[in-house]
Amino acid sequence: MNLTITKEQIIAGLQAVQNVVSTRTTLPILSNVLLRAEDGKVEFTATDLDVTVACKVEAKVTKPGATTVPVKKLFGIVRELNGEIDIETDEKNVTSIRSGGSFFKINGLAADEFPPMPQFKDDKKVGLSQETVRAMLKKTSFAVSSDESRYVLNGIFISLKEGKMTLVATDGRRLALVDEEVELSEKSAGEFIVPSKAVNELNRLLQDKGDVELKFGENQASFALKDDKGFSILLITKLIEGNYPNYRQVIPGEAKERIPLVREELLQALRRAEIMTSEKANSVKLTFGKNTLAITANSPEVGEARETLAVNYKGKELAIAFNPRYLIDPLAALSEDEVFIELIDELSPGVLKINGPFLYVVMPMRLS
Repeated sequence: MNLTITKEQIIAGLQAVQNVVSTRTTLPILSNVLLRAEDGKVEFTATDLDVTVACKVEAKVTKPGATTVPVKKLFGIVRELNGEIDIETDEKNVTSIRSGGSFFKINGLAADEFPPMPQFKDDKKVGLSQETVRAMLKKTSFAVSSDESRYVLNGIFISLKEGKMTLVATDGRRLALVDEEVELSEKSAGEFIVPSKAVNELNRLLQDKGDVELKFGENQASFALKDDKGFSILLITKLIEGNYPNYRQVIPGEAKERIPLVREELLQALRRAEIMTSEKANSVKLTFGKNTLAITANSPEVGEARETLAVNYKGKELAIAFNPRYLIDPLAALSEDEVFIELIDELSPGVLKINGPFLYVVMPMRLS
């Protein structure tokens, strides 16, 4: 293999893939990145066997071929170089790197030792814009559970049904749901759970421009990201096995009160109130009175905070307590100016909504 590549292209390719490489792997090949050069492009691929990321960038390929090299060493070298970089690999998988007066040799492993990429059928797929998927993940991924004993909650549930793509995340104390209309064939319908490691990578890789093609099979899914500049990334992930809980049961029925609020104002007030909470007393109380909302935090060992906001509320006085973090997360993930809180009473879950396909359910805490 022999190729010439600019520093910008090789850095872009390696930055896209190197995150998934595990530092504590027992298989040496999993510390390596696969380089495959052909037709004016070089593809970088890295995997930890659960998540695989491949990225294609442009290069001048004079001799096509493939090899694997330790990804951290390669990235460390090219980051310090300037200008064009020549890469050449011999039949013993020793890779030479030249740029200006600098020269390096890295020992690699054969490309055929690298785990093969799974193939997907063409019928189970859906296409969306990167911007849409990015926004949907932003509005849900913060609610994914990190409790490994409830492993089915350690990811985002994706449902493709009846012309809609729905994303759901919950940790048992809160639930975030967002859906979008998509073009679906009958064969493309399905439901699966994407693990949080893949979700985090997607959050990092998705851009504001370009398209995503999502394909899925029995136990794996792939996200192909393309932009208008010819830059393409493919992420393949194993899916979480098991049945996702019936999230529809958690969504409360008819609300007694629906209160419009200024998102940014509420977010800042909650952030200030959160300062006065402690591990023992980690709740803030929201008291709705006539045209006012009082937000109070009180912990004996720290002190107290109190804020009042003007709101459009005409009902009888209602007080309810929440973990402030569980309100701050969705408010920070949204971009709308106005949000709505729907309440039944102080013991029923609260619901946060916007004028759009988003819904967030949060369990109340006991009023002390």
